[in-house]
Amino acid sequence: MTARRARRRLRVPPATMRLGMRQVGRHCLDPALPWQVQRTRLDQVTRFSLLPWRTTVTEQAIAGLRAEVVSSRAPGSHLTVIHFHGGGYCLGSARMARSWAAHLSAQTGCRVVLPEYRLAPEHPYPAALKDARAVITALSGEADPGPVVVSGDSAGGGLALALVLAMGDEGQEPPAGAILLSPWLDLGRDRRAVPDLVRRDVLLDPDWLDACARAYADPSTWAGHLVSPLHATHAGLPPLLIQAGTEELLAPDAELLAASASAAEVDVTYTRWPRMWHDFALQPGLLAAADSALAQASWFVSKVTASR
Repeated sequence: MTARRARRRLRVPPATMRLGMRQVGRHCLDPALPWQVQRTRLDQVTRFSLLPWRTTVTEQAIAGLRAEVVSSRAPGSHLTVIHFHGGGYCLGSARMARSWAAHLSAQTGCRVVLPEYRLAPEHPYPAALKDARAVITALSGEADPGPVVVSGDSAGGGLALALVLAMGDEGQEPPAGAILLSPWLDLGRDRRAVPDLVRRDVLLDPDWLDACARAYADPSTWAGHLVSPLHATHAGLPPLLIQAGTEELLAPDAELLAASASAAEVDVTYTRWPRMWHDFALQPGLLAAADSALAQASWFVSKVTASR
């Protein structure tokens, strides 16, 4: 299908966007609501996307999973970016990242694959990780796969990094790089330990994160590096691009990963956007800061795949 197209750039003032994100958090991410109600509400909020001109979105089955494949009409390479959506491992769908994927494709000529991995609590860990492994295996087995970059936002960022770590555990060649947008990397961290972040985060709530963590994995497993990738040994990782806002509960995860990976001599690019909220980078075309983050992601993709 051809998605709804944006004929001109429509910028939204950050203050207005902030108010909208607060309403999304209150209306959709409520731990008192059943998971299916939260999913339905979030699906309604993210149903429509304004995409760059000449974007195509097709549905495919990859390794038995539904996936959206987003691309510009004239792709410039065989490059693939696999992006895992956020939602605390319990909510969300490919359409949440569709706009980001379309803008990335328009700037780099890549195709972006958005898998619909299985969600908790119906499918707890390691179901999502197994799905991620199946998708990258299937795409890498194509006749002319080209370089692959993995990506993810929020819980999807944690899943993307867990995928890279799992591949390393088995001695497999890592992807060309990994893009982590506002990643959730430590399920056991006490999010109330920084009250100022709790107050300033307009989207996420510590109680909701805790409910998601418990739905996804038993607390006894939270310290494991494939559940909480922040606890891993980060030596040997491929180049990383880490982006986060200063006003989000998960900001410490991004900062700690950047420090740990840099100390392990990993090629790390870490950028913090002042006064930005969780997952702000998913709003290119609407928010100037998201456009800046998207431009950096495009640069990163070109950089890590230039010699492949």
